[in-house]
Amino acid sequence: MMNKHWFRVIIGAIFEVSWVVGFKHADTWWEWVLTAAAVYLSFYFLIKAGEVLPAGTAYAVFVGLGTLGTTLVGILAFNEPISVAKVALVVLLLVGIGGLQTVTTKEAN
Repeated sequence: MMNKHWFRVIIGAIFEVSWVVGFKHADTWWEWVLTAAAVYLSFYFLIKAGEVLPAGTAYAVFVGLGTLGTTLVGILAFNEPISVAKVALVVLLLVGIGGLQTVTTKEAN
């Protein structure tokens, strides 16, 4: 079962996707304000999770989920190209993220 600390990593990763998209697509001052808020919130949630979870593992999962989310948003919202290799690598990334989360949770018990 997922605990609140891993949930914080996931929420942080969602905000990470938001600011990465914002860096590329923000044009108005309020879009930049939202992008800056997303940067702050993404690292806030990561830091709070890292107070309990091993920092290296939390960061790896955070970045992996951010990469996955950014890739999916690029494909679905911005018509970025998709390939079999890209899909295979995203699946491999998901397996690695799940494995890190599972191993870390077992080590903490």
